[in-house]
Amino acid sequence: MSNQNNQILKNTNAQILDEFNASIMFDKELYAQDIRGSIAHSQMLAQQGILTSEEQKAIETGLLQVKKEIESGEFKFSLAYEDIHMAVETRLTEIIGEPGKRLHTARSRNDQVATDFRLYVQDKSLSIKEQLKELIETFVNVASKYTTTLIPGMTHLQHAQPLNFGFHLLAYANMFKRDYERFESSYDRNNYCPLGSAALAGTPHNIDRFSSSEKLGFISPTLHAMDTVSDRDFALEILFNISTTMMHISRISEELILWSSYEFQFVRMSDEYATTSSIMPQKKNPDVPELLRGKTGRVYGNLISLLTVMKGLPLAYNKDTQEDKEGVFDSVKTVEISISILNEVIKTMIVNVEKMEQASKIGHLTATDLADYLVQKQNMPFRTAYYITKDVVSLANTLNKDISELNIDEIRKANDELKNISDEIVMYLDLRNSMNARNSFGGTSTIQTENQIKYFEEWLKK
Repeated sequence: MSNQNNQILKNTNAQILDEFNASIMFDKELYAQDIRGSIAHSQMLAQQGILTSEEQKAIETGLLQVKKEIESGEFKFSLAYEDIHMAVETRLTEIIGEPGKRLHTARSRNDQVATDFRLYVQDKSLSIKEQLKELIETFVNVASKYTTTLIPGMTHLQHAQPLNFGFHLLAYANMFKRDYERFESSYDRNNYCPLGSAALAGTPHNIDRFSSSEKLGFISPTLHAMDTVSDRDFALEILFNISTTMMHISRISEELILWSSYEFQFVRMSDEYATTSSIMPQKKNPDVPELLRGKTGRVYGNLISLLTVMKGLPLAYNKDTQEDKEGVFDSVKTVEISISILNEVIKTMIVNVEKMEQASKIGHLTATDLADYLVQKQNMPFRTAYYITKDVVSLANTLNKDISELNIDEIRKANDELKNISDEIVMYLDLRNSMNARNSFGGTSTIQTENQIKYFEEWLKK
């Protein structure tokens, strides 16, 4: 092979290695956090007499200029920088000269990236939390309109007992509230500053980690330098929190898909959030909920990916953790747009009250009420009441009626044990009475549903 060919091969290999090794094309997402961390670090160094006041002012002014260049699109990212930290520092030094070379005193890229990434995760935990609060408010507002609207409650996707539709929607408000609390808890648990841990063992420079921490809005510095630079629990937590949120989004998406089908026709989605078939003009496809459901698998993959990266890493920092960011960036973008879109879908969906109430007359939803009545009013053992109720259901089927539509004479004919039953049983089998009878705390009655709405309205004001 000629020397020229050898050189071409070497250059090609070098380029491939640069592309393989560099993170600049994705960790540039952290530019704002990197600059924020560097300004705080420079202020602390000046406070400790490690930098002069003039050097610190030059560094801060230069960093703000770099930020402006990035946000205006003037800054050109290149693989030559390797990562966002070197990109910012290199440009800073071009702008201000010698003081820019002093910025990295008493820190390592190990604690720098840990700080930048943690700041990003903390920022996103807060913003996603607020998005969830808006989504919860939407569910509560819609639920408040349908506290008397009947819908069949299901188990095993089979008709079970009558609910009101507002109660059903509040189940999701509760799910998303737990998600909100997970992001809140993670934020509090991870609100500690890595800066100053240096490569893995701290630094001999006379720094003040508490000052840096305060400037960046953390509670205090992290406790152990070696753990700090290798820790990505905070990234795993946000991935888990996002995955759980997306699981809840997927569940309501599945119900929206079912409810909007011809078989159910409980809701109709706004044309903005549905599409027509390319060859069947009569169809209206729930593409948006289907995409929301599908994207859940994507964020699950990001969580499993980082868990797998971290599972065998020895202390302290390892290059493997460069693989920690892309999945987090992707999951954050996915959940942000998913929450936003679901919020609009729920706001704009059209509820078919008539179809819901018709469906409630299928499946004998008040059968349990008959059994409960026999236990409570006739002092029957539950198992006896259970089999008598089966006879009533069987009779209703032969008459092509729902159990809630039977009259007292029909009920008395179903079983000899019922021949003298009080006609008040007819009231107990009424669908709306059945729904309202479930008046225990957390139950589906209109009163309890309205109480839950009041609870959420108060919580949303906090």
